Amino acid sequence: MVLSPLRLVRTWAFRVVALYALLFLISVAVLLGFIYVTTVGFIDRQINATIIAEINGLSDRYREQGLSGLTEAIAERISQDRVGDAIYLLTDSEYQPVAGNLPGWPTDVERQGRWATFMVTLSDDEDATGYDVRAMSFLLSEGYHLLVGRNLREREGFEQLIEESLVWSVLVTVLLGMFGGFVMSGDMRRRLDAINRTTGRIMQGDLHERVPLSGSGDEFDRLSANLNAMLVQIDRLMVGMREVSDNIAHDLRSPLNRLKSRLEVTLISHGSADQYRAALEQTVEETNQIIATFNALLSIAQAEAGSGRDHLAPLDFADLARDAAELYEAVAEARDQRLVAEVVGSAPVRGNRQLLFQALANLLDNATKYSPAGGSIRLTVAIDGPQVVCTVADSGPGIPLADRERVVQRFVRLERSRTTPGNGLGLSLVTAVMTLHGGQLSLGDAAPGLVATLALPLAREPQEISARSAA
Repeated sequence: MVLSPLRLVRTWAFRVVALYALLFLISVAVLLGFIYVTTVGFIDRQINATIIAEINGLSDRYREQGLSGLTEAIAERISQDRVGDAIYLLTDSEYQPVAGNLPGWPTDVERQGRWATFMVTLSDDEDATGYDVRAMSFLLSEGYHLLVGRNLREREGFEQLIEESLVWSVLVTVLLGMFGGFVMSGDMRRRLDAINRTTGRIMQGDLHERVPLSGSGDEFDRLSANLNAMLVQIDRLMVGMREVSDNIAHDLRSPLNRLKSRLEVTLISHGSADQYRAALEQTVEETNQIIATFNALLSIAQAEAGSGRDHLAPLDFADLARDAAELYEAVAEARDQRLVAEVVGSAPVRGNRQLLFQALANLLDNATKYSPAGGSIRLTVAIDGPQVVCTVADSGPGIPLADRERVVQRFVRLERSRTTPGNGLGLSLVTAVMTLHGGQLSLGDAAPGLVATLALPLAREPQEISARSAA
């Protein structure tokens, strides 16, 4: 797919490359500026040092050999200067030239010893080009003035080189930035187009599509992997929803048909008031069972959707376990069972108290339901490293290893459980609640019986939990 220039400019990749090119331009300008300031400063210091050395040498010559010796020295130095960089001028007290290669004293030069920069033109032609000179004046005895300087052609040439380098650097940087922008935006566009094509097919209903990975392990691969994991989760939830719908239609059709038949038989029969009452009580009981099934499905759906995540707050799971043990202790006694609770003093977690209590109640309800008369149930809560671990062990028939992954699914009931009341949603709800809280449900063998283990992340705010519990 070919992008128009306007669309290319609007792409994220092009903007990133443009920003990079701008930063590179600034970096080049700063670097060249630093080189310019450093080098020009070095050249200026060298020129100043040379001029001062020349003045010192000539003044010494003047003191030793007088005016004639000074004029000879100036003539020698002018003749030895093949390049023509040196500037010399010796004048009398009236600034009339005595020796040197300047026609006269520059008008813009201080007549007391100071540094000056001025322009010199050695030819009388109108087309003659001038050049800048850096010079210093010096007052000799008997009123003579000495001016020594150096032209700045080398310095000006370096300045021109820096300017040309800056221009070429800008041009090369812009060209490389544009080329890099096209290359990088093209690669990013191909990767994003692959993601967009895949998501487009998914929006059309093909949930089995997955975003291709390049194998580089870069940010796009990680994004694609996360998208694929999300798609797997969505696909699993969609399959689960279809299974729930099928299971609801299958598991609730029978009780609803029985309910309908019983009501019809009751209407056409000519029974007594007690018979009518018994039929209505049985109808209410089955209706309550249907409502319980729908409530369980609603709780599972809310937990899997994460709707309870907004209500997560610091709480003490140990207090919650003690409340659940106290509630089911009476149920166990009524069934001639023994419930033993071994709960640590404090087990801080962050969670939804209602959902966690319902999950633990489901485990205790299953334990009392499937344990025989005279059996025992053990509830323990302990802290194991970064986790709060809660176990519910019973002395019932247990669950075979091959069925332990299957029983946490919705409406799954083992054959021996068909005679006991239930809807096959208890462990599904526990699994959903654990997933919401970042925990895990695992099933094991209690030899005999089943041991269900809840593992929850330990909270980091025990002081806050203690304060809330005390309140």
